[in-house]
Amino acid sequence: METTLESALRSAGLRATAGRVAVLDALASMPHSDADQVFRVVARTVPTTSIQSVHNILADLTEAGLARRIEPAGSAALYERRVGDNHHHIVCTECGAVGDVDCVVGHAPCLDPSSTSGFTVQTAEVTFWGLCPACRASAA
Repeated sequence: METTLESALRSAGLRATAGRVAVLDALASMPHSDADQVFRVVARTVPTTSIQSVHNILADLTEAGLARRIEPAGSAALYERRVGDNHHHIVCTECGAVGDVDCVVGHAPCLDPSSTSGFTVQTAEVTFWGLCPACRASAA
């Protein structure tokens, strides 16, 4: 019987390999993870996988629209399964924790730039920076 993850992969035009299913599953339980974090989880269920395979799978999933890649300044690329909306992120300047921030407008783009220089704006990506509750509590 085909799983939801396998069906999503096939619908996106990708083969439903064990590695791809494991990466999607890992991202579902660990949003905002980098490739190394995903690799450590995937290696438990697919021990023959490599870090390079995980990087390739993450690139394939991102290109197919099944994962989103975010790149906060000073951080490795992070991946999440939340796609298809125009949400933003908040990053803790102390520990690097990442959270989602829903778009106030609800549709892309959330923000209107003062000048587009002739570009047609399709989406806006905003990163907020601050202290997470745990870091704020330990600083107090």
